[in-house]
Amino acid sequence: MQVDPRGQRFAAALTTLVLATALATGNPWVLGFQALVFAVAVVMGVRRSPYGLLFAAVVRPGLGPPAESEDARPPRFAQGVGLAFAALGLVGYLAGPEWLGIAATALALFAAFLNAAFGYCAGCETYLLGRRLLVSVRTA
Repeated sequence: MQVDPRGQRFAAALTTLVLATALATGNPWVLGFQALVFAVAVVMGVRRSPYGLLFAAVVRPGLGPPAESEDARPPRFAQGVGLAFAALGLVGYLAGPEWLGIAATALALFAAFLNAAFGYCAGCETYLLGRRLLVSVRTA
């Protein structure tokens, strides 16, 4: 399945806002909301995630069709990485130590910002690196 890369950057921008709010307030409910968004993207796919649906309904009609599309697997993997960091952040905020919540949320925020601002998806690149390594191991 292919996805519109503009939708991925839109989702990353919303994720950046939500994670910045979670980090600034230390509110586990805000972080929990973002964890839920990540989980839906992992289970249902990035196009069916809340941010993906919002992009399709509100933003994309004004943009027209994309010049190119991309494989949905790397962004879906990236959402799983985001979910892992959000879950770790929730553990830190709810059970301690608090620094774990802050650090995990900050790392997820940094990754989301890189994608929103520069189009660099660290989780996507990790997925692609893992695929290349797997292929090289199989051919060796």
